[in-house]
Amino acid sequence: MAQMAMVMHLDRCIGCHTCSVACKQVQSTAEGLEYAWFNNVETRPGRGYPHAWDEREATGAGWVRASSGTLRPRGGGRLASLAQIFAAPGTPVLAAYDDPVAEALRSRVAGPAPETMGGARGPEPVRSPAPRDSVADDAVLAHLSEHVTADLAETFSFYLPRLCEHCLNPACVAACPSGAMYKRVEDGIVLVDQHVCRGWARCVPACPYKKVYLNPVTGKATKCTLCVERIEAGEPTLCSDTCVGRLRYIGLVLYDADKVEAAAAVADPHDLLDAQRDVILDPNDPDVVAAAERSGIPEEWVMAAQWSPIWQLVSRFRVALPLHPEYRTLPMVWYVPPLSPVVDVVAATGADGEDFATLAAAFEQLAGPVDYLAEMFAAGAREPVTEVLRRLAAVRAVTAGSSGSSGSSGAGASGAGASGAASPGPTTSARPARGRRGGPDPAVARAVGLDPGELTELHQLLTKADYADRNVIPEAYAASAQALAELGCSLDEDGGPGMGAAAPPGAGPAVVAPAGGGPAAGGPAGDGPAAGTVEATRGGRFNLLGWTGRGRPHQLFPAPAPSPARPASPSHPPSHPPSPK
Repeated sequence: MAQMAMVMHLDRCIGCHTCSVACKQVQSTAEGLEYAWFNNVETRPGRGYPHAWDEREATGAGWVRASSGTLRPRGGGRLASLAQIFAAPGTPVLAAYDDPVAEALRSRVAGPAPETMGGARGPEPVRSPAPRDSVADDAVLAHLSEHVTADLAETFSFYLPRLCEHCLNPACVAACPSGAMYKRVEDGIVLVDQHVCRGWARCVPACPYKKVYLNPVTGKATKCTLCVERIEAGEPTLCSDTCVGRLRYIGLVLYDADKVEAAAAVADPHDLLDAQRDVILDPNDPDVVAAAERSGIPEEWVMAAQWSPIWQLVSRFRVALPLHPEYRTLPMVWYVPPLSPVVDVVAATGADGEDFATLAAAFEQLAGPVDYLAEMFAAGAREPVTEVLRRLAAVRAVTAGSSGSSGSSGAGASGAGASGAASPGPTTSARPARGRRGGPDPAVARAVGLDPGELTELHQLLTKADYADRNVIPEAYAASAQALAELGCSLDEDGGPGMGAAAPPGAGPAVVAPAGGGPAAGGPAGDGPAAGTVEATRGGRFNLLGWTGRGRPHQLFPAPAPSPARPASPSHPPSHPPSPK
């Protein structure tokens, strides 16, 4: 089956909240959703949105593995849900939903006077730890030692954008009593049918990421739709399209639906990451391509999966990790963990934060940052996180080597990105991790389990990927939308409210003949619309919400009416006299 997925490179996030504001202005402006942010950015370690959303034991979220080896909702089965049908224990209170943008900007708004802020532009943004009261509410720190917690609160921080994970095994879908929440078969996006939802609110506590919201005005559940209207038109999501740091990768993956239940039910939580990776299939495997064709997946979708950066980052290079895999929902929003905060900790000790050998040795000694990332992205297992950080350090060494070959090495500034080009700084003694011919150092590539060619590809993907490389949306979406438009609407009948005539499939748009039996608009008399001159639309109308801005639809740009020919006047005789009979 096919699944739309996303990967976020956390080293590139600068905490500007542009994605959150863009999503808020478009997706959650309805009355009653003032508190709802489908996309938010958190400072970690720190308070989440809502508060303590990752305390799954207290909220009854996600799945739990029974002694028999099967999965059951942590909040209870059918009988428990029936007993609590008129209550939703574990639902966050409204006070837990602080405005994430206002919370992040509070220190800037209450900061120094404008004349002391460096001019109209203000001070340069810096990466700073969250406030102490916010750090105290971090549920992940509760699992770490007191010494590690004190060190992290002062020296380690990064930004974490969050949205609906559109899981392969969503707990919210299983908890919905009315069946309003569903996972689309064609692309795996989790949606809510507003006509079926009855507002039982069982989905809100069941979601371990707390990305389902209840609208108190309508009494319906609502959530992130992964901008399905843009995805169907072949465009990326709003958060990906407006991202300043270019940290989001979005694309299609192919997965084995028969392995989902077994992958989510593995006994050891540390094995959940490898089990989820095994579910995702190699789109270049001929057997996978043949199975996808037999399943009815269009050829364009298979090609999109082959070009997608998701499989490259998740399965091939193995640098992307899921958020809290121990919830057993198999989330499909993955994260490349941040390396820059670790580099900052190393640089603060006086060591060279750009040297691969120094960073590789530091990963074994820095218990705090690595343990925190392990709790967030690997169910507490250090080995997967250490492997990812080593590969990111190799990518960073390639970047530093390319700048070092010109006489200066990149300085490890916060927010520069583990694999992004660092700002130029003073010359350091870092050894360029590049070979004699300008390629990556083979010793560094072998140390992280890659060959120099693969390390070059990973460096290209993480540092130089352009818009088309980061957003690979199947083109078949546009073809499917056109086919659906050709089906017409059941209301488009003579005299019906659609005010149009239904057209059979493949017959093009339906055009209503004017009164009096004259020729149809846009074509010659008696022939209907000229072939190929108009797009397939429903009843001759145009869906403005689904327009991508390409082309010139005839409904928006009508062709100018031809001017009538003027009869020849006696003062202007024809240039050629009539031929004699």
